[in-house]
Amino acid sequence: MSQSPFQKFTVKKKNSVVKEEVRQQKKKARAEKNAYFDNLKEEKYQKMLAKRAIKAGHVPKETASPAAAGPLKNRAAKPADQKTTDHAMPLNKFLAHCGVASRREAVQLISDGQVKVNKAVMTEPGYKVQPTDEVLFNGKKLFVTKNLVYILLNKPKDYITTTDDPQGRKTVLQLIQRATDERVYPIGRLDRNTSGVLLLTNDGDLTQKLSHPSYEIKKIYEVKLDKNLTKAHFDEILDGLTLEDGKIYVDSLAYADSKDKSIVGIEIHSGRNRIVRRIFESLGYDVKGLDRVM
Repeated sequence: MSQSPFQKFTVKKKNSVVKEEVRQQKKKARAEKNAYFDNLKEEKYQKMLAKRAIKAGHVPKETASPAAAGPLKNRAAKPADQKTTDHAMPLNKFLAHCGVASRREAVQLISDGQVKVNKAVMTEPGYKVQPTDEVLFNGKKLFVTKNLVYILLNKPKDYITTTDDPQGRKTVLQLIQRATDERVYPIGRLDRNTSGVLLLTNDGDLTQKLSHPSYEIKKIYEVKLDKNLTKAHFDEILDGLTLEDGKIYVDSLAYADSKDKSIVGIEIHSGRNRIVRRIFESLGYDVKGLDRVM
């Protein structure tokens, strides 16, 4: 039987790591509890925005004036007597379901005035999109995606994890342009010089679950260093390091090859920017290769 690519990481855990895992489990339980109440607050907030939008007036499609086509805030781009239906959803969630961006990224796009509802710029992410509304992004009409697509990509180096790059560098979307006609976007980010597993999809709900810090999704990397990782530094990483943006703990660490101490496997759930590279760079190592394997 062939060995799984993940089995080569023989996990070694110290007592401090076990204690940290217990702490993380408690933290996760608190996060789930907080997320539950945050969702309740969000629902109330969205209802308040919807009521405010309905009361504020409307911009009919046929009579929208140039002045009315300017940025709208707290003003509905639909008839005032139109009731909120069960099929309505917040504008940022609508954009996510259309495969434009994640919900978080959609909030920024909306705030920047890149989205129009019924020919008028809408800057309220919580605006409730009705089935009869016409939503445009960069001049193109959007439709809620019914055909969900999931692409698991082994990203090579020298490609950036973004949907567009003003500098004209190669993006991961160029690698999958023939794979689907649906608009998909990457979940999470891998540095330009990092290779490995990357999921692209137009599933907004899945993106939210895999991206939000409260879910603490773990990631496994194979790290190739410029020199052998010493036992002292190995233990120091397991005990937790203090970086410029705070303390960081890994979930597990192991030498990937018993004969080559310069290659290690690391499991971590933190989503901080360049966190794996910074862990080893803080101890004086140069990361020659970084590959996400899960």
